[in-house]
Amino acid sequence: MPYVLIHHKVQDYAAWKSAFDEHSGARQAAGSKGGSLMRDADDPNELTIVLEWDDLDKARQFTSSDDLRQTMEQAGVIGPPDIHFLEQIERPSA
Repeated sequence: MPYVLIHHKVQDYAAWKSAFDEHSGARQAAGSKGGSLMRDADDPNELTIVLEWDDLDKARQFTSSDDLRQTMEQAGVIGPPDIHFLEQIERPSA
């Protein structure tokens, strides 16, 4: 199962979250199956998003798209995001 991990800082979490939610249809159309949104315990504007994807190539296309770049700019992402493509190899128990 492919995943995309995105880490970035935003100017204002509430404004970013609104844009993130509005962009859910584009993510879903590109193959995202949803995921988790986390923020730094000490800085609420430092975010990590982990999204499950149906296909790694689709995930790569989406993350390199002009649409995502423009959405991130408008949402107040500061600087370039740190993006990693991951494949789950195991789900260990506690």
